[in-house]
Amino acid sequence: QVQFVESGGGLVQPGGSLRLSCTASGFTFSTYAMSWYRQGPGKERELVATISSIGGLTTYAGSVKGRFTISRHNALTTVYLQMNSLKPEDTAVYYCNAGSMAPSFSSWGQGTQVTVSS
Repeated sequence: QVQFVESGGGLVQPGGSLRLSCTASGFTFSTYAMSWYRQGPGKERELVATISSIGGLTTYAGSVKGRFTISRHNALTTVYLQMNSLKPEDTAVYYCNAGSMAPSFSSWGQGTQVTVSS
């Protein structure tokens, strides 16, 4: 059974930082690219960042490039998202899933809420 457990969200002021974590189980983590997605209020879920299976290649949405960094620890089956210089428009529920261009699995975790507000 594929599972994703996201954590690390919270309330932060504009310009602040957060580090999100997602621990995955139920599949061979080290053989999949991993991605972070987010869904803001009234918006569709969007792809934020992707990292290749061994971590050598990363890609980012234009809106977060230069501010967010995705990384992974295969032995811990965990993917991270370091978010710096946060903006109010980064407010969303953040999710992870396997895959790159599209989610590999239909199941999603509960997500972690990130709110950027003064």
